[in-house]
Parts: sequence; structure tokens; C-alpha cells
Amino acid sequence: MIALILEWLLGNKIELLGAILGILYIFFSIRQNILTWPTGLLTSALYVIVFSRARLYADMGLQVYYVGISLYGWYFWLRGKKPAQKKQVPVRITTKKLKGILLLVSLILYVIILYILLNFTDSDVPYMDSLTTALSIVATWMLAKKYIGHWLIWIFVDAVSAGLYVYKGLWPTVILFTIYTVMAILGYLEWKKDLKKEI
Repeated sequence: MIALILEWLLGNKIELLGAILGILYIFFSIRQNILTWPTGLLTSALYVIVFSRARLYADMGLQVYYVGISLYGWYFWLRGKKPAQKKQVPVRITTKKLKGILLLVSLILYVIILYILLNFTDSDVPYMDSLTTALSIVATWMLAKKYIGHWLIWIFVDAVSAGLYVYKGLWPTVILFTIYTVMAILGYLEWKKDLKKEI
């Protein structure tokens, strides 16, 4: 039994390390800690490999995007505050106009990603992979800009993704995304407290 567990751990070490770093990433994100970004960058780099092996190509591409947006978020959280501000970039509310734009961007991304997966890959879950990827792109941009609404998108995306990873048998990632779902709820509540302090 121990030999089987060790064999499984060794065979899934990249996914396990990615899952552990992913938990740290979401913890730092809730706390609005700058370590959100380097931790997220490392997590994403590992998950490029994991999702490539699982034929989750949109999710794999999403991880490449996460590497780039992690660099942007890291910069914005360090330098994005106004010179007069002495503390971090404040939590913000998404305007109605921006919500409409983000909805349109999500829809366009979904259609583009779905087209690519249906026509150029052997993905067996193109619709769900496209949906979670499109929404994740938008939510991560919102996180980088510190819009509180990104947490609501993550609650949905993380719950749906956990189900997708059950189907794929990516068990450490199922656990990670189940934890992400709970932590996204906690993150929303935590950021809401900070938003009230700003008002």
C-alpha cells in the first residue's frame, strides 16, 4: 500500500507541487499580499505541464496567460497606486459599463477558444474547457486591477473546474479547485470588508 502511494506521489509530483503553490497563491490573494503574483507565476508554469499531459489545451493556454498577467499584476500592485497613496492599491467596484464590456469580452473569448479546440485539438471537453478559460482570463485581469467582482467569477469557475478535473482524474487538482471555491467565497467576504473601509 505504501509503495503504491509513493509511486503515485512520484508520478504526480508536478501536479502536487502546483496544487500546494496554488493554495498559497489564493491565500496571498485573499490577504492582498504581493506574494500573490510570484506564487501564481510558479503555479501556472507547473500547470502548463499538467494540463498539456491531460489534453486540457485551453487550460494549458490559460496558464501561459497567467504567467504574463502575474507579471502585470505584480507590477500594478507595486506601482499602480497613486503617488499620494501610502498603502496598497484599493479594492474597487466594477461599473455597469465595465461589466458589459467584460461580458462581451468573455463571450468573444469563449467563441474563439471553442473554435480552436473544436477544429485544431483532440480535446474531449471543448465546451467546458472554453467556458472556464474565457471566464478565468477576465477574472484574472480583474484581480490584477483589484475589482472585487473577480471573486464571484472565481466561485463559479472553480466549482465547474473541480467537476471537470474529476472527469479527467486529476485528483490533487480536484482538491485544489474545491479549496479554491471555498477560498473564493472567503476572499469575496474579506475584500468586501476592505471595500467598506474605503467608502
